[in-house]
Amino acid sequence: MIGKQMEMLAGIDAIIFDMDGTLIDSMWVWAAVDRDFYEKYHLAEPPEEFYLKLEGMSYTESAQLFLDYFPTLTLSLEEIKDEWTRMAFQKYTTEVSLKQGIRDFLEEQKQRGVKLGIATSNGIELVEATLKALDIGKYFDSIHTSCEVEQGKPAPDIYLLVAGELDVNPERCLVFEDVPMGILAGKNAGMRTCAVDDEFSRAQDEKKRSMADYYIHNYDELRVNQ
Repeated sequence: MIGKQMEMLAGIDAIIFDMDGTLIDSMWVWAAVDRDFYEKYHLAEPPEEFYLKLEGMSYTESAQLFLDYFPTLTLSLEEIKDEWTRMAFQKYTTEVSLKQGIRDFLEEQKQRGVKLGIATSNGIELVEATLKALDIGKYFDSIHTSCEVEQGKPAPDIYLLVAGELDVNPERCLVFEDVPMGILAGKNAGMRTCAVDDEFSRAQDEKKRSMADYYIHNYDELRVNQ
């Protein structure tokens, strides 16, 4: 491990990961869920600006945005979240795959004694089921969702919660994120950040590179033993 990789992990006691698009290739699931949801409830697909507002929001905040945007939607906040979970569950547990190289990277960091955490905007039911299906839950010392804190990303709340549980100062934490609002959340928490390439945020690639301290295409770039 040389150059960028040595610099990235120097002085780091904890690594905190976003989940969707960062640990796993799962962003495609939400495009499918959105289509099914709009069709089922006879809703017109909103413009691109709507999806930009969603970026970084917690599961609860996202459901509230849907209620605010679609006045004809008669579901409650919890009913929307439950519906999304139901629509996404099978795909998350049977079709979603790990990001290239992530299992080996997690294993290496555990062997080095680095604490590992997850700070995700997803719902806890999907998080727990996905980690179990992919057999990676055992690597993480702290797992939390943005629904547990006052504000979702880009606020630093979720990253500070995980760092606190890991008992590691924010400046000794490294965050991996796939979207600008997530990167900003890590920066707002006073942490070092690494942007991860993902197909569904590739249009924002230049912005991601400019915001983050580091950038990787996959986790094989960070392996100690190649």
